[in-house]
Amino acid sequence: MTPPTLLQAGDLPDWALDELRALFRVVALPADPADIAPFLAEHGPAIRGMALRKTRVDTALLQALPALEIISSYSAGLDNVDVDAVKARGIRLENTSQVLAADVADTAIGLTLALTRDLVNADRFVREGQWPRQPQYPLGRSLGRLRVGIVGLGSIGLAIARRLAAFDARVAWYGPRPKPVDLPWHADILSLARASDLLILTCPLSDATHHLVDAAVLDALGPRGLLVNIARGPVVDEQALITALAEGRIAGAALDVFEHEPEVPAALRQDRRLVLTPHIGSATEETRRGMAEHVVDTLAAHFGLTGPRAA
Repeated sequence: MTPPTLLQAGDLPDWALDELRALFRVVALPADPADIAPFLAEHGPAIRGMALRKTRVDTALLQALPALEIISSYSAGLDNVDVDAVKARGIRLENTSQVLAADVADTAIGLTLALTRDLVNADRFVREGQWPRQPQYPLGRSLGRLRVGIVGLGSIGLAIARRLAAFDARVAWYGPRPKPVDLPWHADILSLARASDLLILTCPLSDATHHLVDAAVLDALGPRGLLVNIARGPVVDEQALITALAEGRIAGAALDVFEHEPEVPAALRQDRRLVLTPHIGSATEETRRGMAEHVVDTLAAHFGLTGPRAA
């Protein structure tokens, strides 16, 4: 029996590609844009599945794949996918949000503690020999006594909320509609920001959330307010954040994602009130392995195939 044709649209670990090749006829989307049209003309009509990572999936690409049944994405975010167009075609769309939720939530809590207790600067303080000259380090903030607002309560947001409960933090949240959870819901982000000492962003990037955190939200958070972003960089209006920091209208931020990453403005890199990490929310050996396994297993199950780990 001829195996289904699968489009590799983005880099995947070698072992995962080996597993896919054992199950499918795998064809890889060319890296050179000039080669894509002839490639799709040749292979597009036969492609029934897609293993996706970062590649833009728009209407033009979908039109070249008339037999496409499923997209399995090696990520939680789907901002590179025209989700409405995919749904309109009835194409199954899978991501790895459940797989990476725990590690991203751990990163959010780590960033929150680093921010509230000023751990990065405290480390530098000791390493630079300042302790003997200044016995009392400046006081931090107590996470358990803060009002924390979570923006977006999907798999990652819920995992963060569970962890915050262990710190006795008071947690509320904002999203487009209420959910059956035992946490206060705010109908708009300005309301949540006014009621919070700390905002943690976990929402997906979309037209509705692009620059969701703007000057007005930062002002609502206030001059003692703190911001943590482990969602997507463009959820925050980066220039508005830089201005708010320069004018003392917000106390600090911890950012794992940036509007134009990997480029990070000097104004952010040089501000000691910030904790900055290079988009490492899900970057553990175990979770990245699990994400790739999910891509392979989802595709195999859709076509009724048995992968090597299920054999």
